[in-house]
Amino acid sequence: MPPKRVHPLQFLSSTRLVVVAGKGGVGKTTVTAVLARAAFRAGMRVLAVDLDGKPTLADLLPDQPSESISAKAALAEYLETHGLHRVAKRLATSGVIDVVANAAPGIDDIVVLGKLKQLERSEDFDVILVDGPAAGHAITLLLAPASLQAAVRGGPIRTQAEEVADMLADHQRCQACLVTLPEATPIAEALETAAALRDRVGVRLGPMVVNAVDLGTKLDEQAGGGGSAMARAAVFTNARRAMHAAQARALDESWGGTHLTVPLVDGATLDAAEVDRLAAAIVGGR
Repeated sequence: MPPKRVHPLQFLSSTRLVVVAGKGGVGKTTVTAVLARAAFRAGMRVLAVDLDGKPTLADLLPDQPSESISAKAALAEYLETHGLHRVAKRLATSGVIDVVANAAPGIDDIVVLGKLKQLERSEDFDVILVDGPAAGHAITLLLAPASLQAAVRGGPIRTQAEEVADMLADHQRCQACLVTLPEATPIAEALETAAALRDRVGVRLGPMVVNAVDLGTKLDEQAGGGGSAMARAAVFTNARRAMHAAQARALDESWGGTHLTVPLVDGATLDAAEVDRLAAAIVGGR
């Protein structure tokens, strides 16, 4: 049975926190920006969050709130909020914060998730879209609360881990949204990641997003005369469009959830205007 269709705004309004994840190169940041723009266009209070320390999201959403969260800054903030302001400042300037994060596996992920929990609890935004790490690290990030609960018996770190674990497991508060391309290998990898997140983390899975799909109609392969550059381009484009459609059908057969389509953008660069156009396209049901 094919998955039911869902409107983007329907799933974006169903939880306050949405973690967007996927293998490197599938367009996670693009999809995060497009979803954030779609929600913003609908009048929702939206925060776009980057976890890699790159300004890309802010550049793609220049008139929307955005925030960049790093493990180092989140750990320093955590120490400060627990009455260790002077210690945090000293550790940050000496580089010891990095040593602490490396010496206690999972603590950097916990403080990042703790910051996301703080934003989610604030209710300042209707939806918080997180440009998450690549798929492998996304699993590690979301497994961090369970790992620390098993390793730490008590104290503020244990409490933080428990509260974050509660948020991730609450299907009314948080969901993960996986991004893939309309190609066999990325789709297989996305399905594998989805199974790992479902079985090992228990986080709610939102719709799969298939990025960069060529949705154009079939071109005339005889245009300009058989064998011409125009005809060859038409043959190539038609083959790509047929492959993308076939891969979308294959995903529907394998995936028990829903999927959204983000159209292919012509050209090598993406700017804020293109993000706005794509947001309008996905809301319009293309």
